[in-house]
Amino acid sequence: MNIQVLFFASLREQLGTGQLQLQLPAQTTVGEARGLLAQRGGAWREALSPGQVVMAALDHQLCTEDARLTQDGELAFFPPVTGG
Repeated sequence: MNIQVLFFASLREQLGTGQLQLQLPAQTTVGEARGLLAQRGGAWREALSPGQVVMAALDHQLCTEDARLTQDGELAFFPPVTGG
């Protein structure tokens, strides 16, 4: 299945891109997609490894890592937001 992956705020700066298209097997979860991206190594591993706190949204809804991706869906990763 095809999905669009978006990166926001410091993740976009760290990875050097704001979006990319991925081709993934059906039934892939958000956590599995994150793991595949981290396997790219370098900044990708540093930003998306399991030890990093990263929020995710699937089709504009906050989600957990066990959420299943959808064909032509949109997956967004962003750092946690804090207020002051």
